[in-house]
Amino acid sequence: MAKSAKNKKKTATPTIENRRARHDYFINDTLEVGIQLVGTEVKSVREGNVSLKEGYITVENGQLTLHNVTIGEYPPAGQTQHAMGRRRRLLAHKREIRRLARQVDQKGVTLIPLKLYFEGSWAKILLGVCTGKAQHDKRRSIKERDMKREIQREMSRKA
Repeated sequence: MAKSAKNKKKTATPTIENRRARHDYFINDTLEVGIQLVGTEVKSVREGNVSLKEGYITVENGQLTLHNVTIGEYPPAGQTQHAMGRRRRLLAHKREIRRLARQVDQKGVTLIPLKLYFEGSWAKILLGVCTGKAQHDKRRSIKERDMKREIQREMSRKA
């Protein structure tokens, strides 16, 4: 028997990715953490009205804080809007925060938000422990990507 449509119903919430981070940084490690949002922010994120492009994460007083992530306004909220560029607290275990703080203390290492998505009703961020790429590393990455693409084209022509 076929399952009812009620059981198959799924909301399509977008996954917001920071594609620029993969171009500008080597990603050494990743960690999934929660994010503390207010009501209108949640609705705006569900609509996909978010920019992670310039975001970064700091460890302050044993807490993770998200900076420079823009969550757009939610128009139906009227006067009760959230501040678009406010700092947001990230939720993680103390031992994970201590481990990240030790890694960030090294020279050239930073925490960057890679993805923002919903897991059930919880908003999650995939953060990366990253090291910046030099210009020649970026060129090498582009060259390797183009070579892989060319190989795939040749393989598809032969098949």
